[in-house]
Amino acid sequence: MDKKEIYEHLANIYLDASSKRKRGRKKYSKIIGIISLFFIAPAIITLLVLSAGRNGSRNLFPSEIALIFSSEPAKINFNFNPAKKEMYALELNRLDLAKYKTLGFSGRKINIRNNIALRIEFTNVFKERSEVYFKDIPYSWNDYRVDFTKFKNITDWSEMVSVSFSVEEWNTKEKNGVVYIDNVRVLR
Repeated sequence: MDKKEIYEHLANIYLDASSKRKRGRKKYSKIIGIISLFFIAPAIITLLVLSAGRNGSRNLFPSEIALIFSSEPAKINFNFNPAKKEMYALELNRLDLAKYKTLGFSGRKINIRNNIALRIEFTNVFKERSEVYFKDIPYSWNDYRVDFTKFKNITDWSEMVSVSFSVEEWNTKEKNGVVYIDNVRVLR
């Protein structure tokens, strides 16, 4: 056998082996394609369904931008024999809330029979004050949201001094009780 024959023999062996590998790769690529169709397609569909936010918006990862003021529950323990008002206040230290639109918080009362209205009040550096009332605070935790537009007397949200939550004597059925406030935040 001379060199030329050896080269031809090796080339035939190599080409025959490489064509078998290609056929095997095509076979495996079809199997991988079918498997991915069953696993990846439902995942993509699920992402698209979950990303369809409110009002038909299409955010891939919907979320709210929030500035959280309080992550621990606050307790408003009221007893109206000597006092007329009990309050929980958060100092905002001239915080700029102009880019935010909503106040969010969670609340609940302890006494199931007591009818309680909760007063929420914002104050800015210009001494503008505005309040909103939430009536019938429930016995179990409830999440509340109020648009800043409901606070009619606040014209400038760029330098806020405080936000307060209070229970007033004339807005409760019982003269004593407890209200919890939690997860106080502003949302964009």
